[in-house]
Amino acid sequence: QVQLVESGGGLVQEGGSRRLSCAFSGGTFGLYAMGWFRQAPGKEREFVACITRSGGNTANADSVKGRFTISRDNAKNTVYLQMNSLKPEDTAVYYCAADFLAFMTQTNPDEYDYWGQGTQVTVSS
Repeated sequence: QVQLVESGGGLVQEGGSRRLSCAFSGGTFGLYAMGWFRQAPGKEREFVACITRSGGNTANADSVKGRFTISRDNAKNTVYLQMNSLKPEDTAVYYCAADFLAFMTQTNPDEYDYWGQGTQVTVSS
């Protein structure tokens, strides 16, 4: 059974940086496209970034373009989200997700097969 474990969340000041990690286990990592989503209190879960199986293509939400970067290390079975220039509105629980045999970037959370438990990121002003 595939398991995803996020780490790296915490409290950060506005304008600061944080790198989230998501460790994948229980399957063949290279067969999964990966995504990051977030959910703020009282709001729906929203797409943040995604990356194809090879890492050759990525997509980002407009709200994080130029600030967040998704990457993956298939040798370490890990996907990362580098977050720079953080804003208070980035405060949310961040989730990673895995999409089995996806051929392209996928922004729809309903298409993902597995989810982590989430990690809290709080940006103070």
